[in-house]
Amino acid sequence: MTSSVLYTGGLRTTCTHLKSGNSVETDAPVDNHGKGERFSPTDLMATSLATCMITVMGIKAQGMGFDLDGVTIDVLKIMKQEPRRVGGINLHFHIPANLLELEEKTIRILKNTGETCPVIKSIHPDIEVKIDWGGWNQTGS
Repeated sequence: MTSSVLYTGGLRTTCTHLKSGNSVETDAPVDNHGKGERFSPTDLMATSLATCMITVMGIKAQGMGFDLDGVTIDVLKIMKQEPRRVGGINLHFHIPANLLELEEKTIRILKNTGETCPVIKSIHPDIEVKIDWGGWNQTGS
């Protein structure tokens, strides 16, 4: 087992990672009968894309002898109706100045690694994913 999800009432859940015991709570979004005080399930879906991308990129960077400390990713989830679903995920990377000086080949490798992470490969093709690489935009991919 990976996790356990407990419905705690009021459209909320507590999700527990079984190996570590760490937990995350969810709440329905305001536009779907919730209070919007925690991540919604679809927020977690969109956010998991960003976390997966930066994690595999971090693994690749470690193997190349450096780290990606300080990279941040802004996540925008776009909902569609009928049926209600995630229709798009926009990611905007903020790259620290020291990482803007990487060789073009290294940046290409990192971007390719992120763009082939397990989560992106699991997202339905109807969901439009847009990635803005910030300071790495001009480097091929």
